[in-house]
Amino acid sequence: MERPAIILLSGGLDSATVLAMARAEGFVPHTLSFRYGQRHAVELAAAERVARHQKVARHVVADIDLRVFGGSALTDDIDVPKDSTPEQMAAGIPVTYVPARNTVFLSFALAYAEVTGATDIFTGVNAVDYSGYPDCRPEYLKAYEAMANLATRAAVEGDRPIRIHAPLVRMTKGEIIRTGLGLGVDYSLTSSCYDPDERGRACGRCDTCALRLKGFAEAGVTDPVPYRGGGS
Repeated sequence: MERPAIILLSGGLDSATVLAMARAEGFVPHTLSFRYGQRHAVELAAAERVARHQKVARHVVADIDLRVFGGSALTDDIDVPKDSTPEQMAAGIPVTYVPARNTVFLSFALAYAEVTGATDIFTGVNAVDYSGYPDCRPEYLKAYEAMANLATRAAVEGDRPIRIHAPLVRMTKGEIIRTGLGLGVDYSLTSSCYDPDERGRACGRCDTCALRLKGFAEAGVTDPVPYRGGGS
């Protein structure tokens, strides 16, 4: 019997790894990405590449516009932090946090799940290298799952409870990368940078670049994506 699952796919290394993990567990993946008013479309192109490479059943891009609220360096005229120290990254919630983004994304995933008959939703959130985002914590995910089982027809009818899977939540970036490589993830297709250039090259200086490069160093492999200046 086919087991459909919804995978939130940003185009970054975490969500690409989660997609591979879901496939390895026997799920038929339906991926969901968002054009949410972010400054660049590089991550959407990456998500499409990853979805195609991992042969998903269907890849959907939903259009919403969080720019109407602003409040984040990813959706407003606010500089993306660069060259932060580990202490600075750990000091509170950074300006790259998009207010309520994961709650919005998971709500769309719930709708997609009901239409496809899926009861399983996968997200790549991480509470180890999560840059202080409040909606990447295990407590949040547990609460959201409880809410989902009060809010959907399938769950209320009693036979199809919703499960939120966050298999990376307690893994380091190095562990995530090693896991993905073992599952055949092609990380050259992904994009993690908050401030890529017009050619899609990573800046190498924002918080996500720093965490990504640290993860590849921990995994003992070279990051295959291009960086400005030719480094990696």
